Amino acid sequence: MPRPKKIRTITTTPSVSGFKPYGRNRHARNNEAVFLFCEEYEALRLSDYEKYNQTQASILMRVSRPTFTRIYLSAREKIAKAFVEGKQIIIEGGKVEFDNDWYFCEDCNSSFSILENERICPLCKSTNIMN
Repeated sequence: MPRPKKIRTITTTPSVSGFKPYGRNRHARNNEAVFLFCEEYEALRLSDYEKYNQTQASILMRVSRPTFTRIYLSAREKIAKAFVEGKQIIIEGGKVEFDNDWYFCEDCNSSFSILENERICPLCKSTNIMN
């Protein structure tokens, strides 16, 4: 029986829930989607967008460096498959926790972490938020 997966820490939720291909031949292939876990998104974000090296990124995600490498490579394989085969990418799921408190705006349906002591949505300035 394999060891249970360790919970991975992520600092930000994805800004979108996925991507869809477009163009003339987008219906030529099957309509299966590629599912990218939140920890895979976070590994890509830390390594490719924030430019952390793998050791630094693994510390931020609270996993070992080899585990980070496996997560990162899995994400790249999934994205390459989606690009080559013209498949939709859906970002969801995974065994993750947030490194700080996250809030949800009931007016604009966005999620965010509050940087200051104000309980105001940074997008729509609503005070109708919940933990």
